[in-house]
Amino acid sequence: MKDLREALERRKQEGLYRRRLIAQSAQAVHNFIDGKHVLSFCSNDYLGLANHPQIKQAFVEATDKYGVGSGSAHLVNGHSQLHHDCELSLAEFTGRDRALLFSTGYMANLAITSALVGRKDVIFQDKLNHASLIDAAKLSDAKFLRYQHNDLAQLKWLLDQHSTARRRLIMADAVFSMDGDKAAAKNLSLLGRQSNSWLMLDDAHGFGVLGENGAGLCEEAGLTQQDVPILMATLGKAVGVSGAFVAGSEELIETMIQSSRSYIYTTASPPATSAAVMQSIKIIQQESWRREKLFELINYFKKQAALLDCELMPSDTAIQPIVIGDNHKALDMALKLFEQGIHVTAIRPPTVAENTARLRITLSAEHEKQDVDLLIKALSVL
Repeated sequence: MKDLREALERRKQEGLYRRRLIAQSAQAVHNFIDGKHVLSFCSNDYLGLANHPQIKQAFVEATDKYGVGSGSAHLVNGHSQLHHDCELSLAEFTGRDRALLFSTGYMANLAITSALVGRKDVIFQDKLNHASLIDAAKLSDAKFLRYQHNDLAQLKWLLDQHSTARRRLIMADAVFSMDGDKAAAKNLSLLGRQSNSWLMLDDAHGFGVLGENGAGLCEEAGLTQQDVPILMATLGKAVGVSGAFVAGSEELIETMIQSSRSYIYTTASPPATSAAVMQSIKIIQQESWRREKLFELINYFKKQAALLDCELMPSDTAIQPIVIGDNHKALDMALKLFEQGIHVTAIRPPTVAENTARLRITLSAEHEKQDVDLLIKALSVL
């Protein structure tokens, strides 16, 4: 264990050590964490739905009928009517033939590669993709290649170099979780079609937020199932619950049911979460004011932050990172903010590149402009 102790000590010295804080209240912009009341700017609860009374009631009522556990995997006896109805609801909402539920986005991304690609295939990924996409590619038997962030010229070159592969799978975040910018979805789709490659988008941070109805980046960009054959999104961010899903054609979903190891060999999520998800989707569709307010706050924050001496990322989403650079400085700034009652997380390597440590600020429809003012005032004196 000496080697482990030494490695942990090095992480501390390099400003890379991670510590968990303990939340002692429901998820909200006003939280009670580690015994302190804080104004939170680091949650992915973009629409403020994680503690919504109607969603909680749907969960409670479903628990009364279905209990707290599913009992088994979906292919044994764990696939409830609520799971099934939720999949139908998600397929309809996203304009896909079918959808398939997973316990986490990580599991969903692993499921995609395990079912669809093998030794004779190639996976192409954006350099800034989420760790779950990277690990899904690494754990597959396919060849794994990465292109520079949103550099579609390089991606095209790589696709041309591997034109004889049996299958080619392009995988990209729809909204990049640490930078907040979007994938060039229309151009990716065109490139996928021209090269006869499959395109998969991970819309974890766009689903619920982007598009006229909140169906995500594909809806915003006007992309259909034919344009983006494989769509993944999570249900624990803007939707405010937990889990994830993959949506696509009948053949895609049936193939994943038959072949995805992280689907076949995992206990199904509690049925009550599906009831909560369905209620949340209804609210997302009915209460467009949440998205409208969120984007008003995003624009307000950007205007106010532009007055500060800081480096903003080119983001138009709820993810608004401020690049600091040095790990220790980013940690120190996050600590000082916390002492002032404002919770912002310092993001450091390997989550982001070396020398790009940052304060990852996220906004929610639950915030008010006066909350943003408090954050800006606190940042101005750091």
